[in-house]
Amino acid sequence: MDLGLEDRVYVVTGASRGLGHAAAKALVAEGAKVVVSARDEKAVVDAATELGPNAVAVAADNSDPAAADRLVAAARSHFGGFDGVLVSVGGPAPGWAADNTDEQWQAAFDTVYMGAVRMARAAAAALTEGGVIGFVLSGSVHEPIPGLTISNGLRPGLAGFAKSLADELGPRGIRVVGLLPSRIDTDRVRELDALSGDAAAARAANEARIPLRRYGTPDEFGTTAAFLLSPAASYLTGVMLPVDGGARHGF
Repeated sequence: MDLGLEDRVYVVTGASRGLGHAAAKALVAEGAKVVVSARDEKAVVDAATELGPNAVAVAADNSDPAAADRLVAAARSHFGGFDGVLVSVGGPAPGWAADNTDEQWQAAFDTVYMGAVRMARAAAAALTEGGVIGFVLSGSVHEPIPGLTISNGLRPGLAGFAKSLADELGPRGIRVVGLLPSRIDTDRVRELDALSGDAAAARAANEARIPLRRYGTPDEFGTTAAFLLSPAASYLTGVMLPVDGGARHGF
């Protein structure tokens, strides 16, 4: 299948590693041009270099109110256009309701929540018919994950924002989609498994609860993201797609 991504231009945040990087890799592989961003300048430059000439790095912190407009401008100046964005950020600090501090909540709100809202608003102002705004959220949108209280608090709110945005932008021909990953085999998930004190046992227990009995790969997530962002998915908007091997129990 031709996804129709040849020469389309996207911004992918949080793309120096993990799910954001996997999505950027899949987009480039299908012929798209991508502005990749992350806070760490060296890491994001290295990531863009790995992706090749159709990727350019911009060091940006999603919590910076100026970052969103700067990334859209970078897409236009480097590649001559702007067709969509995938908003991905590193997960907020783990912990329980009694343990997470005000500072941890505020930092996560600024980066995970307001950073995503600002990026989506900037994209919405710049996109034309056929454009797309994607959010990397979490399976916690539907089912809270023990030990990830901050994520459980913020991700469902962003899903609600995305659904509202889909209704508002639909008449302009702009789509809004979300991806809900669960146990994808990234550094972040390995770190969370290690918090148990026995990473191997935690992984085995988690895999036993997944119908496919394994963690997903970053490439599997990236391929799914590239499809949702592509013209091949032109009649999909307002959807929150689980990428979880069947882990979600509801429909």
